[in-house]
Amino acid sequence: MTDMTPIQTGLALNPELDLAALGETFRREGHVRIPRFLGSGAPALYRHIAETPDWIQLVNREGGAHEIPLSQWTAPRSTRRARIVRELQERARDGFQYSYAALRIPPPGEATRGAVLAALADFLHAPAIRAALGAIIGHAKPVFTDGQVTSYGPGDFLTGHDDDLAGAGRKAAFVLGLAPQWRPEWGGLLLFHEPGGSAVTGVVPQFNTLNLFTVPRYHSVSMVMPCAPRRRFAVTGWLSVR
Repeated sequence: MTDMTPIQTGLALNPELDLAALGETFRREGHVRIPRFLGSGAPALYRHIAETPDWIQLVNREGGAHEIPLSQWTAPRSTRRARIVRELQERARDGFQYSYAALRIPPPGEATRGAVLAALADFLHAPAIRAALGAIIGHAKPVFTDGQVTSYGPGDFLTGHDDDLAGAGRKAAFVLGLAPQWRPEWGGLLLFHEPGGSAVTGVVPQFNTLNLFTVPRYHSVSMVMPCAPRRRFAVTGWLSVR
């Protein structure tokens, strides 16, 4: 059990989490799945991100990340999208590739148009939250870094990678699911690749459930199917020690 003070925006960690038991699972398996991670604020956060028009589609093109307003990316009969999708699929055959929409989580105190994103940043950087997550991963008060809210629509995916970045001090990665009533047939699964590539373990997106796993660990996100009736939303980022 842990005592967490609610953040003024309504975001608060579930006070009933057993940090010791979660930490034991993390140390043993390198991955822990935490249902009901937020004690309050998850529905409001979901409603906000689902309604905001500020999404940017991110694709990995030659030269690095390429940003396109989501409204342009999803425009009917977009010849530009069709051309880029063909390029992405060719590059994904034997290289690192991704396609998804994102909202950047700003550092605390940075001016931003999104009050909810700023509140999310304050929540993730709060000493109590860092202490709780640090207790699970075995590092005292790690620093939350490089966060974003992600949105995967039909055709979006993320190929295999291990999140290891030289000098970043990443100890764990997390994905907080905000996709309500998601079916595995719709894709968008978090896949952990076993050594040698002969097997994977799939995790179905679940609302208000945190997946926390060690870095480096090879993983990917499977393509969201055209039959998916809504987008796969999540909050992602890393816990670093410097």
